Amino acid sequence: MAAKRRERTAVNTGEPAGRHTEELSVEQVDAAVTAFGLLADATRVRMLWALRDAELDVATLADIAGCRPTVASQHLAKLRLAGLVVGERDGRRVVYRLQDAHLRALLTEALFHADHQVSD
Repeated sequence: MAAKRRERTAVNTGEPAGRHTEELSVEQVDAAVTAFGLLADATRVRMLWALRDAELDVATLADIAGCRPTVASQHLAKLRLAGLVVGERDGRRVVYRLQDAHLRALLTEALFHADHQVSD
């Protein structure tokens, strides 16, 4: 069985001069593209932002995002499949949280950047 070929792409990390560039695998780039694609939706950004410091159920997330619970549930299913959120059963309801602190940091930076764009 042939080993799977892993293409690598050099990326300038913005590190000070003298530092080397970091190589990214195709799998890493694909995962990042998927995550960024899912973040390109206002409803999902609102729900993820609400989850940055709390665990919330579908009804609460729908209220925060301004959509119906069925719509919120569909968005959460996509986020869950991409590994961005985790849902845990709590009795009859499912409570969601962010997968990890990396997503929290990404959201914070993206919205900090957006704040600078809209306030300048």
